Amino acid sequence: MRKISLALAILGMTVVSALYTAPAHAQATRTWVSGTGNDANPCSRTSPCETFAGAIAKTVAGGEIDALDPGGFGTLTITKSITIDGGGGTVASVLANSGTGITVAAGANDVVIIKNVRFQGLLGNTTCPSGCGSIGLNYTSGAQVVCDSCAFIGWGSYGVFVNLSATGVLQVRNSTFINDSSSMFAEASSGANAVVQVVGSTFVGRYGSGGPATVGVTAGSGSVVTVGTSNFQDLVYGVFAESGSTLSVDSSLFSSVTDCILTSSGTTTSASNNSFYSGTAYVGSGTVNTANNNKIGGTATVGTTTVNSTGITVD
Repeated sequence: MRKISLALAILGMTVVSALYTAPAHAQATRTWVSGTGNDANPCSRTSPCETFAGAIAKTVAGGEIDALDPGGFGTLTITKSITIDGGGGTVASVLANSGTGITVAAGANDVVIIKNVRFQGLLGNTTCPSGCGSIGLNYTSGAQVVCDSCAFIGWGSYGVFVNLSATGVLQVRNSTFINDSSSMFAEASSGANAVVQVVGSTFVGRYGSGGPATVGVTAGSGSVVTVGTSNFQDLVYGVFAESGSTLSVDSSLFSSVTDCILTSSGTTTSASNNSFYSGTAYVGSGTVNTANNNKIGGTATVGTTTVNSTGITVD
């Protein structure tokens, strides 16, 4: 009888110990952040965390972090599959007066989804008057990144920078780029491809007396970039195909842009169903293939780039 009692006592202590330690290692499939949260909390809906960084540590790979209410949720490095949703109709902000807002340095099979997040870099009317962030979203590794309904405002180098050593895919949907020194740049090292799809997005470059930003979308070496149904305004260059890149531009509008489609030697760019209302439609030493359905109006001119089937209708 005494042996049985002793065994039961030991078992009870083991169970209590297990119950005590389990929460420290548990991760949730869905966590929450709030402007009034605390990273010491479990990041549940009733006890939310304060920052994305605090929540991601308590979220399983492939899980989701949601914003309960408006707030500034801090900078973040992502190393696993995750969904971050700032919530429609609220302000979920990542603000940086130096460095990077969010870095995606995930695994080869990881998928990252970022929705409804404002990336604020603090670039004012001149170059970083009181300090500004360098890069809003920096994608360095991971299978796929989806950026949906986000805003990139005032970044000193790039709103979005894609720099891959292995092939990866970036999708940018319904997003806005305002007052960034350069809105988006994509490149990949030898043997890899940076596959970028931009749909339904707006690129506005002028930042006060600082003059127009350099470029909306740059397809760098090793990139395959497709731009569709997007708007470009107040830029020196709308889209730019650097050597070693592939660029397609479809159903997009260029207004108050000096050089709308800029191409480097040896590149072939596709242009279909676009409208040019200022500046020069085609510039550079590359080749542009069209589908005979681009339109030019306002003060825009066609340009002297080699164009296979100009595809220009003059209003």
